[in-house]
Amino acid sequence: MPVEFLGIAATNNGSETTPRDGLAFDKDYTIRLARAHEDHGWDRVLFAYGSGAPEPAAAAAYLASKLDRLQILLAHRPNVSYPTFAAKTFATLDQISDGRLTVHFITGGTDHEQQREGDYLTKDERYGRTREYIRIVKKAWTSREAFDHEGEHYRFADFVSDVFPVQQPRPNVSFGGSSPAAYAAGGAEADIFCLWGEPLAETAQQIEAVKQAAKDAGRTDVPRIQVAFRPIIAPTEELAWEKAHRTVARIEARKAGGPLSRRHSLTSPENTGSQRLLAVAERGERFDRALWTPTAKATGGAGNSNALVGTPETVAQALLDYYDLGVDILSARGYDLLGDAIDFGRYVIPLVREEVAKRDRAKAA
Repeated sequence: MPVEFLGIAATNNGSETTPRDGLAFDKDYTIRLARAHEDHGWDRVLFAYGSGAPEPAAAAAYLASKLDRLQILLAHRPNVSYPTFAAKTFATLDQISDGRLTVHFITGGTDHEQQREGDYLTKDERYGRTREYIRIVKKAWTSREAFDHEGEHYRFADFVSDVFPVQQPRPNVSFGGSSPAAYAAGGAEADIFCLWGEPLAETAQQIEAVKQAAKDAGRTDVPRIQVAFRPIIAPTEELAWEKAHRTVARIEARKAGGPLSRRHSLTSPENTGSQRLLAVAERGERFDRALWTPTAKATGGAGNSNALVGTPETVAQALLDYYDLGVDILSARGYDLLGDAIDFGRYVIPLVREEVAKRDRAKAA
């Protein structure tokens, strides 16, 4: 089974440990960071979404016009545009990138963040809207004949697009979450289901929940699984753990000066994924081979926030533990976005790919 690596397409150099030192959309930094990923073995990068952040589809089009190989994972919230318009936007971006686009649909886990852009639906209503939205986008990507739609959230007549994706029959759809509603929606509609890094036992349970949801939806296939971590690597174990503790100290120092982000509460997150990360952190700091939870605890379980700490060899083996569970897309983002992308690409990715190739050869034999 092939393995893929997903990095971050940040539009500036800010992180939980370091405030940005320039514009929110620093064009030069965006390309520099993306090129570092492309040059060091990464497969794709994520353009994330935030209510006040630079518009990710435009930033992704800028990157696609500058780089030739790096694939794009574009985050999109259904509340910000009509699905027919979104389908055309995505198809155009797939044309610009010569077929390098995957779309990650975000239902939205925080009411207040959604309301910043006029979305006042409840969480359950948002999941229903997202499922309807994805189905419309898929049909708009693939239908050469005009069609009507009358659903709970959208109604239109006689739509047909004049722009279609390069990828046939369509680009992949990515989805994430940790609640039963998320498993149900993603299990039914997603090609890729995204999880945040939890201990191996919990990750295995989530994978089974996604598989069961796909079966319940009548699918004969199952989504590929992606899991995300914050790698903290150094030449020795001792140096790696020193670096890990420095990282948390820098997060705490930044918090003393104000919120890390407008998107996420540090103390009472609404979304199930963050609540799960904090519950794991309450149980302990270290799990399995290298999973470390204080980074998640310090940020209130904000997004991808559990770390893998150790030498490149240790972190590579930890990632392989997840691969052996059935995870074939490994997402990683350091705290020094540029430097960590280069180091992870140089020292961890080749080790994982080599071991995966050995496993594949053994299975073939």
